[in-house]
Amino acid sequence: MSYKQVIIIRQDLQLPKGKACVQVAHASVEATLKSDSKMVKKWRSEGMAKIVVKVKDEKELLKYIQLAKDQGLTAALITDAGKTVIAAGTKTCVAIGPDEEKKVDFVTGSLPLF
Repeated sequence: MSYKQVIIIRQDLQLPKGKACVQVAHASVEATLKSDSKMVKKWRSEGMAKIVVKVKDEKELLKYIQLAKDQGLTAALITDAGKTVIAAGTKTCVAIGPDEEKKVDFVTGSLPLF
């Protein structure tokens, strides 16, 4: 069985590359910390696969976090502190998993790569 984590980032914010990378990292770490330790151990043993995909806006981002939760997947929504280029409270990205690849793909498999 394969395991992975998918991070979804909003495109409408047009974040600078560095800012986007930091938001994705925040999401990945937060979701990992919220995940079952046995799942994380399996994922780590396989190399911690991560895929970054994109959605057009906040509405679509929130749709995918709800779909993930409905499927029983761990999901972490990142809200920016507003110290640099975007306003405080802006929802930037969501990480889903780590979990079984087929479960994560059921929710995120149709999204385009970032």
